[in-house]
Amino acid sequence: MLLSPVNLGHVGRLIRAGWVLAREGVFSGVDPRAVPVEARLPLAVARMIARPNVRGGVARLPAAITRLGPSYIKLGQFLATRPDVVGAAAVKELESLRDRVAPFPQEVAVATVEAAFGKPITALFSEFSQPVAAASIAQVHRARVAGDGREVAVKVARPGVARRFRRDLSDMAFAARVAERWLADARRLKPTEVVDTLARSVTMEMDFRIEAAAASEFADNAAEDPDFRVPSIDWTLTAKDVLTLDWVQGTSLSNIPALEARGVDLADIGRIVIQSFLRHAVRDGFFHADMHQGNLFVDHDGRLVAVDFGIMGRLGAKERRFLAEILYGFITRDYARVAEVHIEAGYVPRKHRVADFAQAIRAIGEPIHSRTADQISMANLLTLLFEITALFDMRTRTELVMLQKTMVVVEGVARSLDPKLNLWATSEPVVRTWIEENLGPAGKLQDLGSGLASLWSASLALPDLMLRGERILGRLEDAAEHGIGLSGETVEGLAQAQMRRIRWLTLALWIIAFVLMFKVVL
Repeated sequence: MLLSPVNLGHVGRLIRAGWVLAREGVFSGVDPRAVPVEARLPLAVARMIARPNVRGGVARLPAAITRLGPSYIKLGQFLATRPDVVGAAAVKELESLRDRVAPFPQEVAVATVEAAFGKPITALFSEFSQPVAAASIAQVHRARVAGDGREVAVKVARPGVARRFRRDLSDMAFAARVAERWLADARRLKPTEVVDTLARSVTMEMDFRIEAAAASEFADNAAEDPDFRVPSIDWTLTAKDVLTLDWVQGTSLSNIPALEARGVDLADIGRIVIQSFLRHAVRDGFFHADMHQGNLFVDHDGRLVAVDFGIMGRLGAKERRFLAEILYGFITRDYARVAEVHIEAGYVPRKHRVADFAQAIRAIGEPIHSRTADQISMANLLTLLFEITALFDMRTRTELVMLQKTMVVVEGVARSLDPKLNLWATSEPVVRTWIEENLGPAGKLQDLGSGLASLWSASLALPDLMLRGERILGRLEDAAEHGIGLSGETVEGLAQAQMRRIRWLTLALWIIAFVLMFKVVL
């Protein structure tokens, strides 16, 4: 029931959220003609509530959302990856949201750590500092492990944060369900799906064992990278609400004067930032999705070190090939190949002609190549590409939008270190290496090996399939002899059909194997 006590709680909290947004003037710039008829009266009321002498519009979104608290900040940051839901103008404002809040008391952090491990803090750490950084979900303390004296960073969950997020996410889910039920336009945007995705993301982010696993996987992937590393996780001092990892001895990329004082080659670090990100995205399909300056350090060996693994991005094999091929296509000005990749990946329907699509893509690529190196932006390239592909019926893909948003941040970091950074020249070695390894002869051999392994697995199942078929047919024959079920002629026909299917399946496996080998030869 809409007016049940639980729903009234949702309505009350949502009215407060709407009041804050309206008071900050967020709705003042909305054209009533652009909203459904049933929403025009609430819009008129919201515009009347706006504070006087405040310049309204989407520019007020960050201030309003910050007032609403951590859950809404997370929602805003998530919606910054969904221009299809909130529009490009809102995305631009939401990208400025920062998750910064006051730290909670030291004694509360100590109590959380002690409860997590069932031991007094002195048995775990010989030193445990005041918080050195704080966010909506947790804060970080500098500490030394009791016994061996290792210096570590200890991330401690904010008390009550899970309950607060559950309540606010429940309110958002209620609002999404109501919108989908009563607003036809809202159904197209699938708000319940948006809230469900956010809820899964936040739930994983609040379990530090999941973040530790992400850091561990990320470290394994980057183990052979000479200029990038990930701090080691201390699993014995990690739990749901506590994460312990090595303290990073280095200088933050946000402190450029300190980097210059150390004599760090800023241009080289800018190169490492771009190449590391691309290597992790294209080579590994697993990348750090929050690579701002505060999460990146230069250690005493000159290596780039990343921290905070709560937000990570994944790309499947198809998305990685898509990314590598479109970047390489733009680098080499092979616009026909860029168009073909979109269609081969199934992102653009085959009803569109490659030549028409390539022509539209050329309109993006040629102006970029006419600019100087320091004016080229791969993030802007992807933004323009998404705009063009929308004209050719390509639906927004969340994983690619997250990649593009991360690329915006990564480029900003690299350019703050080297304003004249040539992104094409910096990116080309990473992309070319992946292309050669995965789409060249070596990659074709690897594909052949994977394909033949799958065929071998399928062929191993044939004897079992034949045996089970014979058992079933045997039971049918026994039943037919006793006058039960099918006649003998029918059973014989089924047996012959079974053998024909097996022969055709065997032939199909041989044909597939031949096609795989033929592709490698070509």
